[in-house]
Amino acid sequence: MKRPSKAILIILCANLLVVSCSRKKDKFITRNFHAVAAEFNTLYNGYNALEEGRLSLNEGYTDNYWDVLPIERMQIFDEVVLPGQSKNESFTRAEEKAVKAIQKHSMNIDGKEKNPQMDEAYLLLGKSRYFDQRFIPALEAFNYILYKYPASDKINQAKVWREKTNIRLDNDDLAVQNLKRLLYQEDLRGQDLADATSMLAQAYLNTKSIDSAITQLEIASNATKSNDERGRYRFIQGQLYNKLGKKDSANIAFDKVIELNRKTPRIYMIGAHIEKIKNFDYENGNKLELTELLTELQENRENRPYLDKIYHQIGEYHLNNQSDSLATAYYNKSLRTNSRDKLLKARNYEILGDMNFDKSIYKAAGEYYDSTLGTLVLNSKPYRVIKRKRDNLEDVIYYEAKAQVNDSILRLVNFSEADRLTFFESLVEKLKTKAKEEEEKNKREEAAKRNTGLETVNNAFGGQNPQRGTPNQATVFYFYNPTTVAYGKNEFIKTWGDRNLEDDWRWSSKVKSGSINDGVDNVDILASATEEELFDPQFYISKIPSEEKEIDSISKERNYAYYQLGLIYKEKFKEYELAKSKFQNLLESNPEERLILPSKYNLYKIYEVLGEKSEAEIAKNEIISKYPDSRYATILSNPELASGRDENSPESLYEALYEQHQNQKYAEVISKSEMYVNMFDGNAMVPKFELLKATAIGRLHGYDAYKKAVNYVAITYANTQEGLQAQNIETSMLPKLINKDFISDDNITTNYKIIFKFENPEMEEVSSFQKSLDDVLKNIKYYDLKSSVDVYNSSTVFVVVHGLKNAEVAKAFRQLIVEEDKNKIKEPYFAIASENYQIVQIHKNLDVYLNVDNN
Repeated sequence: MKRPSKAILIILCANLLVVSCSRKKDKFITRNFHAVAAEFNTLYNGYNALEEGRLSLNEGYTDNYWDVLPIERMQIFDEVVLPGQSKNESFTRAEEKAVKAIQKHSMNIDGKEKNPQMDEAYLLLGKSRYFDQRFIPALEAFNYILYKYPASDKINQAKVWREKTNIRLDNDDLAVQNLKRLLYQEDLRGQDLADATSMLAQAYLNTKSIDSAITQLEIASNATKSNDERGRYRFIQGQLYNKLGKKDSANIAFDKVIELNRKTPRIYMIGAHIEKIKNFDYENGNKLELTELLTELQENRENRPYLDKIYHQIGEYHLNNQSDSLATAYYNKSLRTNSRDKLLKARNYEILGDMNFDKSIYKAAGEYYDSTLGTLVLNSKPYRVIKRKRDNLEDVIYYEAKAQVNDSILRLVNFSEADRLTFFESLVEKLKTKAKEEEEKNKREEAAKRNTGLETVNNAFGGQNPQRGTPNQATVFYFYNPTTVAYGKNEFIKTWGDRNLEDDWRWSSKVKSGSINDGVDNVDILASATEEELFDPQFYISKIPSEEKEIDSISKERNYAYYQLGLIYKEKFKEYELAKSKFQNLLESNPEERLILPSKYNLYKIYEVLGEKSEAEIAKNEIISKYPDSRYATILSNPELASGRDENSPESLYEALYEQHQNQKYAEVISKSEMYVNMFDGNAMVPKFELLKATAIGRLHGYDAYKKAVNYVAITYANTQEGLQAQNIETSMLPKLINKDFISDDNITTNYKIIFKFENPEMEEVSSFQKSLDDVLKNIKYYDLKSSVDVYNSSTVFVVVHGLKNAEVAKAFRQLIVEEDKNKIKEPYFAIASENYQIVQIHKNLDVYLNVDNN
């Protein structure tokens, strides 16, 4: 009897299970079975996956404390995600669990949902899509809850999440409208109230309604159950008050964040302290109290992860107190923390660059600006601002280095033999000391490696094995030997030039401007010396230039660098004292005649700006008496010319020459450019004349001559705007123009020209013919034809007819002319496609074209 009873019991349980699993029967057991199965199985696992994804999202998100924080911590990615793909597998798993709960446990009977957990399932579905940044599908899920489950206890949450999604879709006005209606119609409390008001605050922030956002954040801060959220909302409140200029209200908000202490993430407390310090009144505030606070923040062990921000703020404090050395020390300490905040690092580098710039230490300033650029987003607005600063320093850094090197060489040239020997003996002692220190350092490193169980392998330079039987011979790794490293660097520069460490560094366009190897500046004497020569003073003495021609070249180069530095400091940076010293040093250095007069005139202008009237008068009288025929003397003798337009100034002459270039007077442009280059040598307009001359050479003599002329400008004036433009022409434009091959007429369907060729003509003859041709072209029906005069080379001029649409019409040009006009045009002509005409003008290969073509 027992076995039949057990069988019957099993069958009854199975039937009960089957009946209860049915989603089409609205029974108490069925409803509760599916509700419990959905809540404690599928949805439980789904919410766990959602929370896991949220945590990973928060860990990968870094707040930008240099701007107002967003209400919600969430990184928005710009990458396009294809259907079926996901940015985070946890959110995909959460969505799958939500879909599974709906598919297996939904009880939609007679149009009504009987499972009370389905609203939770759709809420999970919407949240997982929201965090996966698929906002349109998320919006559909939240709207479905509002449509199908109006009596759900999750209805207010669904409304808030719908508006969060609308905000992400930039529907801020709609979100404000819906959230205000929700707050008006519903008596929200607790976390629901906090979520609704915080999202309303975000919508107000997006629409620039800061006052309204502050009000909503106050409500959210008081209503939320999460101290993490409370600390964030209060901190954002303080930031917004600062944005409105209400520092007292901002400090009250930051104090509330500080009072939370360990209840909220520590970054908010540190940020609140820093924002309060930024609001400090340096005129009336208690500096002793502030110093104690900064010291306490610095020394607190819990603040170690935030020392980058603390050190930076201490640097700001010292900078405001005019303690530049202390400020510099703390900015550098902030940089040495290896901060992950790129904007903080950029700010540190920029401030250090500005400090050096203000002290006229331009080389160091340029290096700091280079570091700043490395931490900023390429082509962003801050990047472009710093790039402009850095570009302005390019010339001054180049010429300062040139002047410093050549000054050092000339100083050695002027030393007596005894002074040279003393100087280089001192240098050799320093090298020996440094070599000894390097050797001891290498020994310590090798010992440390042995102690840690690491095998040390001594590699001989050049791949040779160290000689055996040589005791105490310490062969060090290549990169630990400063001599071999210097040798390697020098060999690289001699082969490749000075190049940045970047992709495609071998391309010729990657050579740094101003770094063309001239065979002298880039030679590293230390790298080329043997070990015996390295410590021999006579080796260095032998390297000092002795030939008069070489010394004179170095002196001229140094003087030109002085002149350029004087102009740069005067015109670009308004550093008149520095400019004055450079011009004075130049005049004391026996400069070339061409630099004397412009240097004295610039000194006169500087004396005037500095209010040194007597010096200005002396300089003025000297220029008028010694150089009476110069344009400077004319300007000084007739001051009204200075206030008006000087027709003899380089700028005016350049404009007139450019107009001649526009009128195709290329030979005249070339000759006058050469004259002006010699006349204004050292003036900032010289590169402009050179580039204009190169363009005229190209138009008159063709591609090869143009390439050579542009290359000259690119190398000679590498650190000017024109030099950079020439480099761009070399790398970008010239390769596109190199092709000489003509295009077959079979491959051309439009744009042909008729060419009338004149050899060594008088311009009156050409003008007369063009006038007659224009009269003829007016009478041609169906075609709108026009003419122009184009210079081909120094002896040939073209009269060109434009507007012919195909080869057949072009070759039948004679037939287009009406009978009464045919006698007016007797000169021979040929037809040519526009593309081929361009090649003829670029490469000056008309003879080749005429031999190939049947015209």
